[in-house]
Amino acid sequence: MSMTFHPLGEAAVKVSFNEAVSPSLNKMIKAFCMNLSLKDQGIIEWVPAYDSVTVYYDPWVYTYQQLTELLKKKALETEQQQSNSKTIVTIPTLYGSEYGPDLTNLAKSKKMNTDDVISLHTNGDYLVNMIGFLPGFPYLSGLDEQIAMPRLKEPRQTVPRGSVGIAGSQTGIYPLESPGGWNLIGRTPLRLYDLEKENPFLLEQGDYLHFRSISEQEYKRIEDEIEKGTYKPERREETL
Repeated sequence: MSMTFHPLGEAAVKVSFNEAVSPSLNKMIKAFCMNLSLKDQGIIEWVPAYDSVTVYYDPWVYTYQQLTELLKKKALETEQQQSNSKTIVTIPTLYGSEYGPDLTNLAKSKKMNTDDVISLHTNGDYLVNMIGFLPGFPYLSGLDEQIAMPRLKEPRQTVPRGSVGIAGSQTGIYPLESPGGWNLIGRTPLRLYDLEKENPFLLEQGDYLHFRSISEQEYKRIEDEIEKGTYKPERREETL
């Protein structure tokens, strides 16, 4: 595993993996992060990205050199311990109408009907490359290029929580209400970020998502179950 280290101030280091972005690199980064431990008082937290991990540390515990040596050791252990399974999370999504106001325009621009777009968007699994922009916002690869679409020329001032959008060759989900310029094609009632929970994040880097088209009736039922705390998101493990 080839890595390059870059100091970020006096309390962080960026670990860059010298490989092209790919599902296998994503898997390696996830395993590397799992091999780090918050029980180590010198490591504060880590933030994975497409081809790197930023590790925040206590400079009173580790020098920069000591930390990089530790991370090299962790990387070597990671190569020997990678998992052969993947977690797939189902994302129930209501497409179109007020829930996906850009679906019709996207379909017209691609000379398709809306059912074609929905079929392509729900076909296959998407890899969570990284979490960013907002707490819990997943950047997903795996979008069919037939429905890739540039960002809106003028971003919306308000995008509802749970909105599912497309920007370029990526799709993503807004975990919170915020401004945004992605093409909105649907919305999920799931809460990707919930501060009331011990672990507020529904997703993490390395997960796979599968979008499932639902009716407005099912959307409201799931939304009601979430409010009552009785809904359990669908997760399954598959062998790679």
